[in-house]
Amino acid sequence: MGPSDATVENAGTAAYAHGMTPQELANLAHLRRARDLIDRDYAHALDVPTMARKALMSPAHFSRQFRAAYGETPYSYLMTRRIERAMALLRSGMGVTDACMAVGCTSLGSFSSRFTEIVGETPSAYRSRGHSAVQAMPACVAKIRTRPTRHSGGTEESAQASRIEEAALTAAE
Repeated sequence: MGPSDATVENAGTAAYAHGMTPQELANLAHLRRARDLIDRDYAHALDVPTMARKALMSPAHFSRQFRAAYGETPYSYLMTRRIERAMALLRSGMGVTDACMAVGCTSLGSFSSRFTEIVGETPSAYRSRGHSAVQAMPACVAKIRTRPTRHSGGTEESAQASRIEEAALTAAE
């Protein structure tokens, strides 16, 4: 057992002691696999049934569990990853249409609408403004500091802690 295995086991034991069942922990592991698929293959055609198969769940159950764990739907998470990558491409000087296609979006209009919803400005405006501060940061810091967050009004559901955050908090105690 490696050091990371011990950390996972300790976190799992702590989460179990604080009310998470072994089945809930297993579901989180399956959901993590699906989230990793999204993070890795965001530029490919991904749909909820494909993601659900990776998590060994039915599409409807997967969608409910994913939202409970991560605070957003699988499709919303996918689009956020795509927009995050598009932001990096736009900062590097790529055109809006090329960035749209490179991240797996097939409709420029839908891409622009979602980009504006998440980032708070149009892709063209984002591309045209200066990004010298981001270029001066180490890549690991830039990735965290430029991660998109939704600019639309928050809901009560989004304000609640997700199951992942809950498990992390209980493991830290």
